[in-house]
Amino acid sequence: MDRGRLEAFSDGVFAVAITLLALDLAVAGPGHGPLLGQLGERWPSFVAYLVSFFTIGVIWVNHHALLRNVAAVDRTLLFLNLVLLLFVVVIPFATRTMAEYLTGGGQDAHVSMALYAAVFEAMGVSFAALFAWTLGGGRTERPVPPEARRAAWLRFSPGLAAYLAAIVVAFVSAPAALAIVGLAALYYVFERTPQS
Repeated sequence: MDRGRLEAFSDGVFAVAITLLALDLAVAGPGHGPLLGQLGERWPSFVAYLVSFFTIGVIWVNHHALLRNVAAVDRTLLFLNLVLLLFVVVIPFATRTMAEYLTGGGQDAHVSMALYAAVFEAMGVSFAALFAWTLGGGRTERPVPPEARRAAWLRFSPGLAAYLAAIVVAFVSAPAALAIVGLAALYYVFERTPQS
């Protein structure tokens, strides 16, 4: 398969996922109290949107950088990419669910936040599998030298650790877990994920 076709399909999926996030940004409208009050009540939706938007955006940027260096697309790469896209497409559902339950408190707030963080962990693991695939011999045009691989994995790993921590913290404090996921997104905005 042509690499351009894989990238075009993936770009379409990323675009749909990022667009679906915005569909949940709404307020009740006139007659339902002051606009500032309505916006204040919906703060979890806006925060969740920002975190998820930047996370999907960072995944897209790093996905592009990773695929740009791929020498040839094989069946394994296609399926690894599909698994990544599976979790990218679930992010809007997890975002909406978490935003709806976050301020309600109780068990549902904790479970919805743990679900949100678990989706991000699964997405991170699937991206790590893509990265690991690129480390195989002859798969990339500019391979990561063996002596640089450990450092690349160390730079790549903080998000995976943060998402795991957020899952655990979600059962103590859902807002704190959201902050952890948000910090992971911020980390990857500024840290260049390793490229092969």
